[in-house]
This record gives sequence, structure tokens and C-alpha cells, in this order.
Amino acid sequence: MADDDTLPEYRTGSDSRTLRDALGCFATGVTVVTCFDSDGSPMGITANSFTSVSLDPPLLLVCIHKHSACASALLASEHFAVNVLQTWQQPASIRFSTRQEDRFGANDWSRGEFGAPVLQESLSVFECERNAVHEGGDHHILIGRVVKASFNPELDPLLYFRGKYRRLHFD
Repeated sequence: MADDDTLPEYRTGSDSRTLRDALGCFATGVTVVTCFDSDGSPMGITANSFTSVSLDPPLLLVCIHKHSACASALLASEHFAVNVLQTWQQPASIRFSTRQEDRFGANDWSRGEFGAPVLQESLSVFECERNAVHEGGDHHILIGRVVKASFNPELDPLLYFRGKYRRLHFD
């Protein structure tokens, strides 16, 4: 094992890039969180801060940056969807992570059963009712009650690790 003095280290007050790099060592799935705004326009953003919270009741959470283009729409919407992306949806992840106006135009999507946009051919989709919103530093922690979950067991996830998209590698 390397000498601890040579390993990058973050401490309170030091460079936030080092903290970000350390957090990037945790491989995550990639999601697109979607809703409709008050005008009925579809909104969505790429997020990888997503996890289950509880099975009873069925709750999940996703963290939304406070300055993201659709933060206010997601916080105001009664329903939202978390679309877990599969390997071939990397272009969608990139599109929803930029400030381009029409994020939905190049994607096949439909209105979900509970009123949120659903990206077709996602690995899984969680349609949620807004349950709670909490402050979390520079993010909002959006907790949703899952009212419907669907998934395709034949697809593989799009992963994000150390600042790059990855795929599963099997032995």
C-alpha cells in the first residue's frame, strides 16, 4: 500500500477539487430526473446523486443543484420521474447535463402514467409523488414516494466513475 503521505487528501478548508475527486471514486449510476413545469413543458436534468431511502413506505431521494435550470420546476411539481439510464443512453445524459433549451427533442419520451415525462428504453423508471424537500448545502434533497417502478432486466447500466462514463465489465 502507498505511503499515506503520498495520497491526495481533502481536509476542511482545502481545495474542493480534491473532495470532488475523492467523491468521484464512488461509481454511480446515471439518472435523468424529469417533470413538467407550470406551463406544461417537459423539464429534466442529469443527476447521479440518487438512492433508495425506504421500502416501507417506498421512498427514494435525488439531489438537485440549487442553480440548475429545472430546480424550481422539480421542487414545485407534484410528480416527477427518475429515469435510470442504460449503456446506450450516454448522449441523453450529456444532453440533460447541458443548458440547451430542447433537451427532449432528440429523445423518445412519453407522459408517464402518473404525469411525469418518461424516457423510453431506460434501464428503469421510478414515477414518484413529491414527498419532501430538504436543504443540503448547494443542493435540494428531493424525496419521492414511488408510485410505479418499471425496469428492463436485459439492459446494463450507464455508470459514472472518476469523471468518465463507464460500462460494466464482466469476468
